[in-house]
This record gives sequence, C-alpha cells and structure tokens, in this order.
Amino acid sequence: MLTFQEFGSEQLDRVKEIYSEMGWTSYLGDDDKLRRSFDNSLDILGAFEDASLIGFIRCVGDGEHILLVQDLIIAKKYQRQGLGTSLFRKIWDKYNHVRMFQVNTDLEDKVDNYFYQSFGMKTLQEGHMISYFR
Repeated sequence: MLTFQEFGSEQLDRVKEIYSEMGWTSYLGDDDKLRRSFDNSLDILGAFEDASLIGFIRCVGDGEHILLVQDLIIAKKYQRQGLGTSLFRKIWDKYNHVRMFQVNTDLEDKVDNYFYQSFGMKTLQEGHMISYFR
C-alpha cells in the first residue's frame, strides 16, 4: 500500500540507497553531514510502499518567505508513476503562502524543466531576479 508521510534521518540508510541508485553521489561522502542536513530540513515528505521508502521531497527554508526544494527523488523502479508529481503537489499546496518557492535543476534537463513549468513555475530569466551560487 502506498502512503505519504513525513520522516527524518532515521531513514538515512534507505535515503543513501536511493541517492546512490540515481547517481546523486555528492550526498554520500559524509554521513554526519547528511544526517545534520536532514535533521535541519524544513520538511521531508516520503512516499512509502508498505514500510519501505521509495522516494521523497526535502525542503529547506523558513516556510514563510522562502522555501527551496532541495531534493525530489524517486527510486528508479517507481519512476514514471506520478509519485514525484504527488510529492511535489503536496508540498506546493502546503506552502502555497510562501513568497519565494524555489527549485534548482539542470539547465539542459528537459524533463525536469517541463515538470516544474507544468506547475506554473518560471525561470529566473522570466522574472525580475537573479540567482548566485558558488
């Protein structure tokens, strides 16, 4: 049975398996840092099949003026079934009052870019802001 529920760093081993499977290796070098990042997140919502985590969305920010979707990831076997859309929609609706709802993705990833645009999100070029990173 599929359920959606909040979780935290107690699922870190399964989170690492999903990251690894999907090639998100930058998270995998320091377990303590990863645990702190999960413990300090604003919101983490998981999709579970029975008791097994199969995907999640993780957000950082203050939940009032800024929210950044840091991760939206689904295990390979469960992709293309609407789970990412369901997770994103739940967070989108929960934080509809937040002034700046932001997500970063690869510029050339057509699937991801189309996905976020389908929610009415705009690129920075279409808005009145610029983003900087290091």
